Amino acid sequence: MSLLTRQKPRRRSGASAVDPPRGGARRDRALFWFTVPGLAVVLLFHYVPLLGHVIAFQDYQPFIGIWHSPWVGFANFSVLFNGEEKLVIALVNTLQLLLIQVVFVFPAPILLALALNSLLGERLKRVVQNVLYLPHFLSWVVVVAIFQQMLSDGGLVNVFLRAQELGTFNIIGNPELFKALLTSQVIWKDTGWGTILFLAALSRVDTNLYEAAAADGAGRWRQTWHVTLPALRGLVILLLILRLGDALSVGFEQIILQQQSGVGIQAGEVLDTYVYNNGLVAGQWGESAAIGLVKGIVGVALVLGANRVAHLFGEEGIYRR
Repeated sequence: MSLLTRQKPRRRSGASAVDPPRGGARRDRALFWFTVPGLAVVLLFHYVPLLGHVIAFQDYQPFIGIWHSPWVGFANFSVLFNGEEKLVIALVNTLQLLLIQVVFVFPAPILLALALNSLLGERLKRVVQNVLYLPHFLSWVVVVAIFQQMLSDGGLVNVFLRAQELGTFNIIGNPELFKALLTSQVIWKDTGWGTILFLAALSRVDTNLYEAAAADGAGRWRQTWHVTLPALRGLVILLLILRLGDALSVGFEQIILQQQSGVGIQAGEVLDTYVYNNGLVAGQWGESAAIGLVKGIVGVALVLGANRVAHLFGEEGIYRR
């Protein structure tokens, strides 16, 4: 035999020539254990409390508990149909704030992301992003206090206007401007943080598409319309569907902190604050739980319906068909 004859590789005893890869479950076992604390928190604070909705069907009394409170069936749900004035006011205010936030608050991160993406200097872009992200980390207590110190009758703005012998204006405590105040607070606090997802989506757009569009004579606006916005369409639809799931919740903490500023129930009551005031404060536990349960069911129905509409238009939505 020739000395150049290639020898066959030896196989290890008890093993194949090519060992199969380890299974995904075994390989990622350590990562699965890291998810256990997070899953436990979600189950304990988000899913276990759902069992408490049983009080919507009881004449619940805290001092006797769930197990001994009398069962009343759907009697508590009659509050939804008897036309109670405060509930109607809360529902109307909630729907008005929902419409305002969809029109003004939801597009704000998109517009800001487009503006930041157009900045040429990366250092300038990072500085601007960090400045705009900061308000998100402030609690609503701090945000409301800042606005009150600035815009109240004795706030910095009116003090300055009085010093200049100019006319003052009343924003804090003005029922007619309360919804505009809420909207401006949400935009100031959360718009910068909301740009993160849109900037990430914009970073994935192929620059060759812009070059091809420019070669075809497309200007800046046409590049944005035909390249940038189509790249954001799927994300926009996904976030809009998720927003519909929380449609009837328009900022409980933000509003409850400002209800005592003089705006009154006519302008400052929404469904979440009605549930709080009618349930925890007034002691109508069953009726408030019934309203909260219906609100949650409506949110789920809106998400499923909007996702179905997204499928009809060829989008994935929150899950695939």
